[in-house]
Amino acid sequence: MDQKRIFMALAISAVILIAFQFIQAEFLPHPPPPAVVASQSQPDTASTPAAGAANAPGANASAVAAANGPRLTIDTPNIQGSLALTGAVLDDVQLKAYHETTAKDSPLVQILGRRDSKTPFYTQFGWTNPAGSSIAVPTDSTVWTASASTLTPDAPVTLSWDNGAGVTFQQVLSVDDKFMFSVTQHVINHTAAPIKLYDWGRVARDYLPDEQKSYILYDGPLGVINGTLKQISYASTKSDGTRSADGTAYSETSNGGWLGITDKYWLTALIPAQDTNLNGAVRYLPTTLGDGHAYQTDFISNAPETIAPGATSANSMHLFTGAKVVRTLDAYQAQYNIPSFDHAVDFGHLYLITKPIFFAIDWLNSKIGNFGLAIMVFTVGVKALFFPLASYSYRSMGKMKAAAPKIKALKEMYKDDNAKIQQETMALYKAEKINPASGCLPMLVQIPVFFALYKVIYITIEMRQAPFYGWIHDLSAPDPTNIFNLFGLIPFDPTVISPYLGLGALPIIMGFTMFLQQKLNPAPPDPVQARMFQFMPIIFTFMLARFPAGLVLYWTWNNLLSVGQQWLIMRRAAGPKTTKTVLAKT
Repeated sequence: MDQKRIFMALAISAVILIAFQFIQAEFLPHPPPPAVVASQSQPDTASTPAAGAANAPGANASAVAAANGPRLTIDTPNIQGSLALTGAVLDDVQLKAYHETTAKDSPLVQILGRRDSKTPFYTQFGWTNPAGSSIAVPTDSTVWTASASTLTPDAPVTLSWDNGAGVTFQQVLSVDDKFMFSVTQHVINHTAAPIKLYDWGRVARDYLPDEQKSYILYDGPLGVINGTLKQISYASTKSDGTRSADGTAYSETSNGGWLGITDKYWLTALIPAQDTNLNGAVRYLPTTLGDGHAYQTDFISNAPETIAPGATSANSMHLFTGAKVVRTLDAYQAQYNIPSFDHAVDFGHLYLITKPIFFAIDWLNSKIGNFGLAIMVFTVGVKALFFPLASYSYRSMGKMKAAAPKIKALKEMYKDDNAKIQQETMALYKAEKINPASGCLPMLVQIPVFFALYKVIYITIEMRQAPFYGWIHDLSAPDPTNIFNLFGLIPFDPTVISPYLGLGALPIIMGFTMFLQQKLNPAPPDPVQARMFQFMPIIFTFMLARFPAGLVLYWTWNNLLSVGQQWLIMRRAAGPKTTKTVLAKT
């Protein structure tokens, strides 16, 4: 059983190590996004019919020509930017509360980017003729007339365009004080005959972003269609096996739902009225501009709407573009009945654990005022919750340490009979009421909490750039110090040679606490296994060095609490003399 306990512990450690190898890639250096070269024009590449007869929203038609045209200013408590009146394209959104780096004078985060920039990312709404119809509808070259110069939460703006043939098109724009736009599309039919039109909205990204390439984080096209979360990666949209000839990688008819493109902390998504029937799609539409990539998510009405003579149609859709603040997403989910809108934050398969952990830490931060301290208090709570399990485990380990001389004597007595040694050892464990596998229980319990906490620290914007104390200015980023340049005394960055040459002060402290905790555990009887265990603190120190400082803080504090907890329990189980001897050896 001694061997089984050791092998079980090694297997669990191996699982953790292998998992870390998969999820650590996000901390390796990534190449910058490819540059996109601006152009003055581009042909319309409207795709093949969607929902029967309608052409899906066209991609990038004469896109960049509007860059220097008239614009509508947007100003809210959380957003600043503008909309190009040529084409009615929203392609300029900055977030007032978020900066690119922790430096206060760093640029604001740019969510949507102009079509003449290196990162064109924009949204647009419009109309499409059904087959056999040729009504003049607005295009990318249409210059709209705005009812005001600035869009604010208190002042909606109406965009208007007359096609010169008896039909007026309008887009009524409004925005709240956070990140939600509302767009109501009107078609006013002044002709003597009924007209039919499809209405649509799209989110387009005309470049391939610097993807996270991580198993723990999804970024790319996503949404909830018919109650199911859809994640269609950039790679899969380009796959010939997934994408149809017209560029459609995914298409499905749905009542409501939402669909857009997400980054780690930011989201731009279309949210139609939840009682409307539309076709949602994700498309890859190659372009001659820039890096040749163009990605699009769109909704188009599933059937054309008929507007009678003298009548006015009205179709509304919401547009979210901003930070993925969990409580804000939850509020919008309740306000507009958006299905699973909080899944825009990639809480993952451990959603039922991860989101409650986030709320617990976020609540503690609201009371304490520091996410690092909130993590430490949360860790104390977790330790208290599982104290009975840990107590049982540590008491058993204390008994094993006390029984070590007897086990050694059995091995000397039956050194040529392994079967007899196992038999007598089992009898001794039974007599002493020792469970040799109990030492693995605290580790098993800690694994899901650890990964859930890692998710919270790494993916939630609330943790982004959250400072702790001293040299830790961002708990969501690795410890910035490095022992290999004497913690900054030598003006050299060793990680340019290898990312593994990044070892900060906090991971070193964590490694020491792991070593201290290891000394309290019974040593494996096999010298080879014992040597392997001695290297575990070193391996984990280097491995966690590239993980968020908040996670290393949790692990370090958890180790210290475990040392204190284990010392107390083992002292009661095995007597003070044994514990004092162990601590003296450390």
